[in-house]
Amino acid sequence: MAVKPVVMALSRAGEATARQVAQALGVALHGREGRVENADAFFPDALEHARSLFAAGVPIVGVCASGILIRAVAPLLADKRAEPPVVSVSDDGAVVVPLLGGHRGANRLARRIAEALGGAAAVTTAGDVALGVALDEPPEGWVLANPENAKAAMMSLLQGGGVRLSGDEAAQAGWLAGLPEGEAVEIVCTANPMPASPMKLLYHPQRFVLGVGCARGCPPEELEALVRGALNTAQVAPGALKAVATLDLKADEPAVLELAARLGVPLRLFSAQELEAETGRLETPSEVVFAEVGCHGVAEGAALAAAGPQAGLRLAKRKSANATCALAETPVPIAELRGRARGRLAIVGIGPGQAAWRTPEASRLIAEAEELVGYGLYIDLLGPLAAGKARRDFPLGGEEARCRYALEEAGKGRNVALVCSGDAGIYAMGALVFELLDRAPDAGGVSKAARRLEVISAPGVSALQAAAARAGAPLGHDFCAISLSDLLTPREDIVKRVQAAAEGDFVIAFYNPVSKRRRSLLAEARDILLRHRPPETPVLLASSLGRAGESLRYRRLDALSVGEVDMLTVVIVGSSQSRLAALGEGPRMYTPRGYAKKMKAKGGGS
Repeated sequence: MAVKPVVMALSRAGEATARQVAQALGVALHGREGRVENADAFFPDALEHARSLFAAGVPIVGVCASGILIRAVAPLLADKRAEPPVVSVSDDGAVVVPLLGGHRGANRLARRIAEALGGAAAVTTAGDVALGVALDEPPEGWVLANPENAKAAMMSLLQGGGVRLSGDEAAQAGWLAGLPEGEAVEIVCTANPMPASPMKLLYHPQRFVLGVGCARGCPPEELEALVRGALNTAQVAPGALKAVATLDLKADEPAVLELAARLGVPLRLFSAQELEAETGRLETPSEVVFAEVGCHGVAEGAALAAAGPQAGLRLAKRKSANATCALAETPVPIAELRGRARGRLAIVGIGPGQAAWRTPEASRLIAEAEELVGYGLYIDLLGPLAAGKARRDFPLGGEEARCRYALEEAGKGRNVALVCSGDAGIYAMGALVFELLDRAPDAGGVSKAARRLEVISAPGVSALQAAAARAGAPLGHDFCAISLSDLLTPREDIVKRVQAAAEGDFVIAFYNPVSKRRRSLLAEARDILLRHRPPETPVLLASSLGRAGESLRYRRLDALSVGEVDMLTVVIVGSSQSRLAALGEGPRMYTPRGYAKKMKAKGGGS
């Protein structure tokens, strides 16, 4: 499992068991507020918390009744191949039930928990019960080349058929030894490429690492053609590869990234010093390569470094005009990868703060991150999702230091999430991250390593969206957003934008309307707008959206007072067409799109 499980304790009765499970797995314990005494994090609502974790792809171990977890995640069930494991444990630890994801780690997790507690794992998947093995879940180091055929093969075995085990790697596949013998299903264990069929399952031991190197800008198709030819010459199936490895200077090389993606294996990176340590094992060391990058071989060196000290070269360096590749082989399947991954920075917008307004993608990226970086309040708003994670808090005003730190840490090969409120690309850190990446190093840019990392932006619910949804539909027609902070934007530019928006009759969302020292711009904006739209134009003051103390207040434009606006308030000023209607649920602010005029023109209204 890529993401560590979370153990949930819902009651005092199961708290001791939950703590024992968390300690055995080395993961965080989340407890129900008011019912659990000691935990790494607390949650107020069990159903909402379990649902939030599940949506983020976090495996769940709940010490509670199975029905609670089922009710929590049921609305989210869609694709069993993508859903995280869910396991329930009785309060006394006697029974452990894998509810979801049995063949995606839940069965293994249940057995591990049962062993730690001295209880029983109630595994119910047919293959595990009848045969003691799941054909679609081989152990670490093995890959099923045709998983789409596993179901038919398993059904045949469950109906009394037997297995004929063959292939030059069959002796290493001890996990298949207990299957009944027969001719109904053929299981072939080999690293060689060969065709499969519905009743012929093909398992590859991942005993190989592909090392590659290439010139900057190498065409992806050239590198892939070289690699495919090398694998064909070596008679090694792509499924027998554990990883693609290369020099860390190639971390952002499109041809290398595309190759790893097409082969479906991770990319592992090594420094020139690490590759130079493999010089004694190279078959084709090169002084030319050493002069260029600081090691005597990239393809061979990377393959050997990733495969480990017991490995040798199955295929020495092969090259094309712009690329090289080599293949290293180990005597047994590779269980753990060496080297480091390509760094990743996820710029995450978490919305106004409440979990219900946070997108599943944002929650998943936060769950996957090794470290969270951001303004401390924003990280705190994540609640239990941030529990147990390394975090680096920065104060307001430390925005550049915050982004620079996140980039440099990700540049070391780490998975970092830069946490922003609202949407990360709207008055948040997204633009600053890309600005730092775009700056030259001698102009305050970031390191070369940081410039080679993967950057992902996850959208969030912005303050203007949240405010508009709470109010009704004030953004129903053309609108704009203007920040009234003159810390980074000249005051005269802000005034010009307000004037232009006023003349254009836009609905306007004012961000950063005031601060402790900056009070006059909002009043000036109000006065400009009053010259272009009626005094009764509705204004929404929305504060602390989605958090405790949320407040929505409506004012006329001519009655807008700077004194009742603070830094946590978004001000939405309607256009000349905006309306504040007294409806059954309370006042609703909306801006007509023009449908009434359209209907009248068609003769549908009077």
